[in-house]
Amino acid sequence: MKPSALAALAAGLIAIPVIATALTPVTPTGNSLPDPALDSPLTPDPEATAVLAGGCFWGMEAIYEEIKGVRDVVTGYAGGTAATAGYQQVSRGSTNHAEGIRITYDPAQVSYGQLLKVYFAVAHDPTQLNRQGPDVGPQYRSAIFPTTAHQHKLAKAYIEQLDAAEVFDKPIATTLETATAFYPAEAYHQNYVQRNPAHPYVVAHDLPKIARFKEAFPQLVKQGS
Repeated sequence: MKPSALAALAAGLIAIPVIATALTPVTPTGNSLPDPALDSPLTPDPEATAVLAGGCFWGMEAIYEEIKGVRDVVTGYAGGTAATAGYQQVSRGSTNHAEGIRITYDPAQVSYGQLLKVYFAVAHDPTQLNRQGPDVGPQYRSAIFPTTAHQHKLAKAYIEQLDAAEVFDKPIATTLETATAFYPAEAYHQNYVQRNPAHPYVVAHDLPKIARFKEAFPQLVKQGS
């Protein structure tokens, strides 16, 4: 969360929602989103990577760390150059970067399509343009950075599928973008929710997302989570 939003929170301009409200799914149907039509079956392939952006990367990271088959999640920056891949520059919204996560996962346990379904259903609001809740700017945009041609085809088809099914009350704003590299964020941003569970922003926005994920996708939750 950016300093401006933190200041507003401290001043009482942003209310911390009660859990009952926060657990309301982004979509009216939650886990009843259709499965991606082009999703591949689980296969014993080598580990794969996915890069997603959807608002502040703290909460995105925390959700995907809870998914079975996910081996590692790194917060970072995608869409811009190495010269501008730093929090101070990205947070000003003057670079092409989006705050995002790089997911390393086991295709034998979870598919790319399942990762996308979580992304659209509970990880963020894909209908918001260049913002997520109190965080505003192109660095908080909803964006998918496919790492393979198949990922691009599947993601494009899934967005079209969801729009055609009118799952959301507004058009999906998620963009498909090409990133030549993913740049890990500073060390203090890694595993932020896990290390700072009492942070006001985490309590208000990230912990409810994790609870919503576990409620909507119990079959994907790691054992012991």
